[in-house]
Amino acid sequence: MLTRSPYYTPDHEAFRDQVRRFVAKEIEPFADQWDEAGEFPRELYKKASAIGLLGLNFPEAYGGIAADRFYAIIAGQELARAGSGGVAASLMSHTIGAPPVAKLGSDALKEKVLRPVLAGEKISALAITEPGGGSDVANLKTTAKKDGDHYIVRGEKTFITSGMRADFYTVAVRTGGPGMGGISLLLIERDTPGFTRTPLKKMGWWASDTATLHFDDCRVPAANLIGAENQGFMGIMLNFNDERLGLAASSIAFARTAYEEALDYAKLRETFGKPIIRHQVIRHKLVDMAQRIEASQAFLERIAWALDQGEHPIPELCMLKNQATQTMAFCASEAVQILGGAGFMRGAKSERIYREVKVNAIGGGTEEIMKDLASRQMGW
Repeated sequence: MLTRSPYYTPDHEAFRDQVRRFVAKEIEPFADQWDEAGEFPRELYKKASAIGLLGLNFPEAYGGIAADRFYAIIAGQELARAGSGGVAASLMSHTIGAPPVAKLGSDALKEKVLRPVLAGEKISALAITEPGGGSDVANLKTTAKKDGDHYIVRGEKTFITSGMRADFYTVAVRTGGPGMGGISLLLIERDTPGFTRTPLKKMGWWASDTATLHFDDCRVPAANLIGAENQGFMGIMLNFNDERLGLAASSIAFARTAYEEALDYAKLRETFGKPIIRHQVIRHKLVDMAQRIEASQAFLERIAWALDQGEHPIPELCMLKNQATQTMAFCASEAVQILGGAGFMRGAKSERIYREVKVNAIGGGTEEIMKDLASRQMGW
């Protein structure tokens, strides 16, 4: 399979080597243990910060690192080599929780949130989805009513990554009338009176804590408003672009991880007197997997390049996310099939990846929403 790409410089490759060593030492040996425990140590955030993993694309003034999107792709794809989507999701939840603060927040808010988050001392989460609606962001119900120099927040959010352990929550609230024009973003801190959390159990991503958030007349300082009042919808939409690119990158890498595990197994496992890779049906499965991975990776890198050039390829980005998650689903299924009984046992990367397929196809916008958005963007 191809090993070189015109999109990556020697600096990119040096960063890749650094992250790969980090994953091999700090994550992969413990992935099964953390998955069963349903969490991983908070110390991992500081270790990730020390190698520059948390600061990518955030302002240097607050501990960030200027980087193009290919560094983010490398980070997401190298983390996927451990085969644990749960660890990657929570370790990097700041990549969806903190960008609105970085792009729209006041200087005081940036100082308060970004510096400790990028140092791995605090954890950031994004809270948009509600029990009554997910992708229909424009109709969210959680309200924030102005009361002097505070907002009174009432409502619920659900399926929130890092929902239990986060320190800062970027929360979408309704401060105005119906529709997208009445939405704002508020920073809500974990110890705010009236703010409680309920842990959720999931099909996959076990190592990632996920929660429903409850806001019962929480008093939030008006200074915690992120950007202008009633202008939060655009900040959410801008956030979605990079979230979807990141989901696509990691999905392709999880597909590759499943493929590599299946390939290694096929070389060792013998049936009817020979390694199963010598059976044509197994070789064809592996070729089908490799074909989808390479095509999806090429699509990913082309879209990342376009975004870095200032283009707005929204239809292509939607199609990329679906292409990537479908590739992950195909490769995870075929890998488990090749591994047979071994692929059904906990401890196999492919088993865990197989359980985590659906969250990637749902998170950041479902496949159905992606198709509808792409078609509308193309004027249909």
